[in-house]
Amino acid sequence: MRTPHSLKAALAVGVLLLTAACGSSGSSGSASSGLNPPDLKAQSKLGKSEGQVNLIAWAGYVEDGSDDPKVDWVSGFEKQTGCQVKSKTAASSDEMVSLMKTGQYDAVSASGDASLRLIASGDAAPVNTSLIANYKDVFAGLKNQAWNTVKGVNYGVPHGRGANLLMYNTEKVKPAPTSWSAVFDKSSAYKGKVTAYDSPIYIADAALYLMKTKPSLGIKNPYALDQKQFDAAVDLLKEQNKNIGEYWSDYLKEISAFKSGNSVVGTTWQVIANTTQSEGVKVKAVIPKEGATGWSDTWMISAKAKHPNCAYQWLNWIISPKVNAQVAEYYGEAPSNAKACKLTADKSLCATYHASDESYWKNVHYWTTPIQQCVDGRTDVKCVPYAKWVQAWTEIKG
Repeated sequence: MRTPHSLKAALAVGVLLLTAACGSSGSSGSASSGLNPPDLKAQSKLGKSEGQVNLIAWAGYVEDGSDDPKVDWVSGFEKQTGCQVKSKTAASSDEMVSLMKTGQYDAVSASGDASLRLIASGDAAPVNTSLIANYKDVFAGLKNQAWNTVKGVNYGVPHGRGANLLMYNTEKVKPAPTSWSAVFDKSSAYKGKVTAYDSPIYIADAALYLMKTKPSLGIKNPYALDQKQFDAAVDLLKEQNKNIGEYWSDYLKEISAFKSGNSVVGTTWQVIANTTQSEGVKVKAVIPKEGATGWSDTWMISAKAKHPNCAYQWLNWIISPKVNAQVAEYYGEAPSNAKACKLTADKSLCATYHASDESYWKNVHYWTTPIQQCVDGRTDVKCVPYAKWVQAWTEIKG
């Protein structure tokens, strides 16, 4: 599950849960070539607006001023296009997938654990990016990636991105950690004060660590794990479980744990680190030497969309410079449109979130749905699909 990252957005929705998703850095759509989605065609031209668009979104992505009168990028869209927005906030990627299957929605802000499922099932339509004027300004590092592009065909537009970082209390964790060993191999040094992301996708974090520290396993992509590789990652997490103080699925809970001292080291997001620091706790968040997992959500159009022209206009609107800047700042993420950086109220936002620093993102392995056809290109083995990740996560915590 995915939730808003900004504190304002968090308070607006009240309940905060996590995304379960997965991916690989620097990977192109060819990494998903094992998929054989239905032969659907992208829309060739824009037609007349239908007057309405039905959206499924994460909280904080479709704001119309009802939560905060100062936060509204829906009204401008409705006025400009004549498309009235109806949106449903989803609590999980599974919910998004189920809702898209009904055919009642036109577009969805899908995370990596949902996007390939929607493509493979034929619920998401190919997207003609030439009909989306603002797509040209999307950061190159977010285009044509494995979580939303298959065999060179685009299935959506990137919304924004973020990395899963290692946060530590600088007064309690010394020397300053530079490796994920701080929460894996050396975690016993902080027994009971280690925190971890409460989601099956956290298995990928263990796989990433093993990819760098146990090359004999042959892991090339933390989301493409054969049974032996998967078992190794699960075993590592079962060992880590002995040292976990709590798994966090509410980022306000993680902030509280670091403030009280119940947690001193663990996985975090940049916005959590920012908020924790602002509340007087001496913490730092880094990408360790092994790299990190991360995410980029994709706005996708339903293959059964009843309002496809309004859906295309929404995709163009949500990644337009001004709106993309508003969403990124409210939500707490790096924008996808390069021109958005000059339009944020906080002029340091893009620097804080490394929006244009591609050298930073090259070590981030973006979420991409684990599927049986290994997304690392292997054809001689079958990889463990996401449903098995969910099952294993229950065993790890149990």
